[in-house]
Amino acid sequence: MKLTSKVLLASVVALSGSTGLATVAQAEPISFILCGDSVSATQQGAIDAWGAANPDYPVEVQLVGWAQCQDRATQLAVAGDPVGLAYVGSRTVKQFALNDLIVEIPMSEEEKASYYNYVPETVTFQGTQWGVPVAFSTKALFWNKDLFEQAGLDPETPPKTWEEKIAFAQQISENTDAAGYGLVAKTMDNTMHQFLHWVYTNNGLVIDADENIVLNSPQNLEALTALRDIVPFSEEGPTAYEQNEVRAIWLDGGVAMIEASFNAGNLATQGGMNWGVAPLPLGPSAEGPGTLLITDSLVVFKGTGYEDKAVEFAKFLTAPETQWAYEMESGLTPLRPLEPQTSELLAADANWAPFLDGIEFGGAEPLFTDYIGLQNVMIEMVQSVVTGQAEPAAALERAAAELEQYK
Repeated sequence: MKLTSKVLLASVVALSGSTGLATVAQAEPISFILCGDSVSATQQGAIDAWGAANPDYPVEVQLVGWAQCQDRATQLAVAGDPVGLAYVGSRTVKQFALNDLIVEIPMSEEEKASYYNYVPETVTFQGTQWGVPVAFSTKALFWNKDLFEQAGLDPETPPKTWEEKIAFAQQISENTDAAGYGLVAKTMDNTMHQFLHWVYTNNGLVIDADENIVLNSPQNLEALTALRDIVPFSEEGPTAYEQNEVRAIWLDGGVAMIEASFNAGNLATQGGMNWGVAPLPLGPSAEGPGTLLITDSLVVFKGTGYEDKAVEFAKFLTAPETQWAYEMESGLTPLRPLEPQTSELLAADANWAPFLDGIEFGGAEPLFTDYIGLQNVMIEMVQSVVTGQAEPAAALERAAAELEQYK
């Protein structure tokens, strides 16, 4: 057992005897930690509807800022005073589950099949589902058409492969005042996320279904090598920039290509940019379009006495029609291919297509016992290559060995 697990388990001994869904002892409000500074109109409507139908179990929302949200839910659970459920990054469910802090979320095959493929896997560990997906993010390639044209490239033709992506970035860097590619390499989780876009567009993995670390695979060596090769044609000093900062440079015309979520297009339109969006370019080992599949989820904590009602509420809040309305309100990638809504969405705005097409061969954030440890190792690996301190093969081998302690 890892040190992090030992420390946390020592704090939750009193809870460890509880398994499965607890029998409801008495009616009481369901406490719900929600990240942010407001409740969306759609979610508030669902909370009100739940309360009307379940007057003995109204929902009490505790709004907590994004930076403290997950830590607050964890601290309460470890202290033996858990909330009913909380909004968390799905990458944490393995750690919560192994430390006996949350309950299983039973889902039928029909319920799981309603999501896009791989979405349920983002909250599944050892065949058990530990959360209900509530928010979904995928990425696509955005490009500045005017910079393409200035560089002598066809403004309507984005790169389809890594080879083209690097070549286009070089041509832009050499023929305009802008950098070709926006490289994310700051000490932030999105540095790992951007590298995973390269991994999942080349049929790679970090950890396999049997929990073997496979980071140092040929596919990932190709990915890290390609990332190194595009550094000279990226913004200067990429280790100083995180995802939103790189997006800001793109919006100002300082880089030609970035990987971003759907809302980047809305911001570009507001700024008057002539832009396009396409699937992420593919590596030499790719089997089809890919992307990193990031979900946030609702987890139900042990020890409240109303765990089954909290599970029921989590499913109520994320029911297909309600969830779709919330996603459209928030600009999120849909979790489900709901019809006719999906067809109508694509008909109204074809720019959504790359964000949905990449799901088929996409991959989830790797589930590790210590996700902070995972992030730190991956960030250090990327930074060592981006700054020229390590060669890709050596960086992958070192990182793969270090990840063993965190899986």
